[in-house]
Amino acid sequence: MTYEFYNTLHIVGIILVFMALGAALLHAGNGGTREHNPSRKLVSGLHGLGLLLILVAGFGMLATRQMMVNGLPGFIHPKLLVWLLLGAAPALIMRKPGSVPTLWVVLPLLGAVAAYFGINHS
Repeated sequence: MTYEFYNTLHIVGIILVFMALGAALLHAGNGGTREHNPSRKLVSGLHGLGLLLILVAGFGMLATRQMMVNGLPGFIHPKLLVWLLLGAAPALIMRKPGSVPTLWVVLPLLGAVAAYFGINHS
């Protein structure tokens, strides 16, 4: 596979993750609960699929550029931390609905941190 293919797949994963997080934030912000969410399975599935695409495509990009010859590059560690935090975000959203206004700001900032390290890694 080419770098461009993995890059496109990576971006699709990012879109899915943030789309699912936005849906979860909107649902919780409007007083919705985990039990009363008809779209919960769809949103959870898209969130998980997006996380998987981000991870697989990210490592695919590293492999095509032969950047893992000496182990993981240093810029990957903060990106993996952001990935873990974005993965845990739905649990936080549903357990602490009072955090929704803060998460509307924090989650895009986490995405910006990951983008910064992905773009400025050389």
